[in-house]
Amino acid sequence: MAACFHCGEPIPRGVALTLSAQGRERQVCCAGCLAVATLIAERGLGAFYEFRNAPSSKPKRREGDTSPWTACDRPEVARRITRAVAAGENELRCKVAGVNCAACAWLIDRGLRALDGVAEVGVNPVSGETTVRFDPGKLALSAILDAIASLGFEPRPALADGGTAEAESGRAELKRLAVAGLGLAQVMTLSAALYLGAFKHMQASFVSFFVLASMLVATPVVLYSGAPIFKSAWKDLRGRRLGMDVPVSLAIGSALVASLVNALSGSGDVYFDSATMFVFFLTLGRFLESRARHKAGGLLDALADLKPISACRRNGTELERVGTIELVIGDHVVVAPGEAVPADGTLVSERGSFDESLLSGEAAGRARSSGETVLGGSLNVGSAPIEIRITRLGEDSYIERVGGLLHRAIADRPDFLRLADRWAVGFVAAILAITVAAGGIWLVLAPERAFAVALATLVVTCPCALSLAAPTAFAVALGQLARRGLLLRSARVLERLGAVDEWLFDKTGTLTEGRIGIAGTQICGDHDAAACRRIAAALEAGIEHPIARAFGALEAAAPAEDVEYRPGFGVAGRVAGSRYRLGSARYLGLDAAEDARPCVYLARETDDRFGGVEPLARFDLADTPRASAKAALETLRSAGSEISLLSGDATDAVAAVARQLGISRYEAECSPEDKLRSLRARQRSGRVVAAVGDGINDAPLLAQADVSIAMVAGSELARASADIVFTGGDLQGLARLPAWAAATRAIVRENLVWAVLYNVTAVPLAATGLLTPWMAALGMSLSSLVVVGNALRLNGKLRRRGDEAGERAGVPFAAEQSAA
Repeated sequence: MAACFHCGEPIPRGVALTLSAQGRERQVCCAGCLAVATLIAERGLGAFYEFRNAPSSKPKRREGDTSPWTACDRPEVARRITRAVAAGENELRCKVAGVNCAACAWLIDRGLRALDGVAEVGVNPVSGETTVRFDPGKLALSAILDAIASLGFEPRPALADGGTAEAESGRAELKRLAVAGLGLAQVMTLSAALYLGAFKHMQASFVSFFVLASMLVATPVVLYSGAPIFKSAWKDLRGRRLGMDVPVSLAIGSALVASLVNALSGSGDVYFDSATMFVFFLTLGRFLESRARHKAGGLLDALADLKPISACRRNGTELERVGTIELVIGDHVVVAPGEAVPADGTLVSERGSFDESLLSGEAAGRARSSGETVLGGSLNVGSAPIEIRITRLGEDSYIERVGGLLHRAIADRPDFLRLADRWAVGFVAAILAITVAAGGIWLVLAPERAFAVALATLVVTCPCALSLAAPTAFAVALGQLARRGLLLRSARVLERLGAVDEWLFDKTGTLTEGRIGIAGTQICGDHDAAACRRIAAALEAGIEHPIARAFGALEAAAPAEDVEYRPGFGVAGRVAGSRYRLGSARYLGLDAAEDARPCVYLARETDDRFGGVEPLARFDLADTPRASAKAALETLRSAGSEISLLSGDATDAVAAVARQLGISRYEAECSPEDKLRSLRARQRSGRVVAAVGDGINDAPLLAQADVSIAMVAGSELARASADIVFTGGDLQGLARLPAWAAATRAIVRENLVWAVLYNVTAVPLAATGLLTPWMAALGMSLSSLVVVGNALRLNGKLRRRGDEAGERAGVPFAAEQSAA
């Protein structure tokens, strides 16, 4: 089957849409892709197709003039999503979905720069974040967003004040790390010449040159990149606390000041290499720790993406497009097919069908009748617009309540962190006490050597090797685990994995494929099963509904005609001259007993049998388990862990999956509060629990769990709440995580033992004057290199541990699908 030139999806049978691109005729799958590809070609941006490295996103179809961006021109909305940066110039920041590579970023950049009134455009090809500076007097905000959408991407405007401070802080940390790394490389090169010159009797003029060059490089690097360390130490001292930054700041400051004095006086040793090394390694550790601490930094963006930026509000007999932030309780809104519900409300229309998979985890569409509650963020998967009366906004809404649970779970500080804080105070006090004692003794014995001994003691006890022990091993483990589809947000996860007693799994999208499939076909009489499936596929073609998508993979018969779709009931139409119905037993008028599992019936309309219809087949529907799920659970059990299943789905569906996968403990129809309550009960009993999920309803559970893993195909809120994001398709990669974590912990322990032994050996030598400051700095550097070298051994150990875990479960490692 031919694939669409623009989006790469299969071209439906009977579709013959072509355009001329790259010197030849190209086929596309729909009018939306044709419009986008034609626009790109007309603007002279056809080079995009030559350099992109993945198919583009399929543009969303909209009936008529239903652009959601017109509401962004309203003053109330524009003030929230843009900010004034200069006279006559505003700035828009938004994420753009569908950006796969640098070619996508180039296309957006060129497309927006062609608009009259755009002053500057910046597109990040990794995150999709787009910044546009424009003249609001010449160009409407909606025109910018429409231009992005016309290129086949989906703009997602964010609040101008949401997450800006955190983003700026992250960029500043990255700049400091880059400056420290560049400065370290330069200073170490200059210092190597000085060390060699000390043995080869370098001429004094060359020594002075290398010393002054080191000073000019190291001083701004230490002052700029080390500024947060000095500020933190000063804050600790003002608060009468002894934090880890106090001895570090003393060591860096003492080394820098002493080096400056000696460099300017032309006598004595300099320690610019030590100062820059301290700053680089400590800045690196601070950067990694900051990323872990802000693991829920994407919460606001994840919540904002669930709710549309605008809504169609009924004003008497007319509809007006307004911003979602302008809605008030009691407003009536009309939601078109395929659009998201802007806020919690009550269904006014007679009936509707909604995809709540990102909210509840339920894969099947939910049929709602007039008067029933509809959740904000759910999708209208029916074939007609529906009307909703808004009943809850702000903190009372479902999404905000889930977010509140998430925030409270993250705010809980684990006991082991409090214990680590108390131990840190004692460690710092011991370092300072040893340094003061050594300096004081030498002040009495030989005053001229007191400063050098105290500095050497302080330098040699600087926790560089200790601070590198975990981050370096973590960095190596990150690369190996990422190749297997495991993206970690915190080094502490690898330690906590060793104590996990029980794994809690969500069902839909985690242990299962997350989409409805045809589990079986039961034929009535002697009808042909393949023919029945082709008829059903023809009837469901073009209908946006989870059950319809289950038939999308089947080969359809001749195109259906006179199709009538009734949300919540079924579909009817004419195929090859006969009229058929596909749907529930009630819709077909069949007298069928209530089924234990979801199913739909196919019948042919007649006038003489079975009350007007002739039943042909029954299709059993189910969310099928992943092929690797059962073997993955066996791998975890072989490591000594228990397995439980928590799901918001119906009891019958959960029980069926539990039986298939051999899970004896399961809970069904769980709300987010129920899942969190069940987890906390296990934790109060002393169990260490790991949770795996993918939906919005799993976010509080993931935030509270001792170890949390989110599936990459799930909601952004779940990913923002998790310690680990799993991007692979084979769950065996996830199941081997405990073995890989054990290998990483072993390396970390070896590094810590080495660092402690080094300090135990080096501190007495420094305190007795046998180590000069430069020797102490060199020893500290060598200690750090040993730690880094040992961490590199993880590459081989992780591969071996993964193989062993797979063999214990009876599954060869070669069967794993690489996520790289």
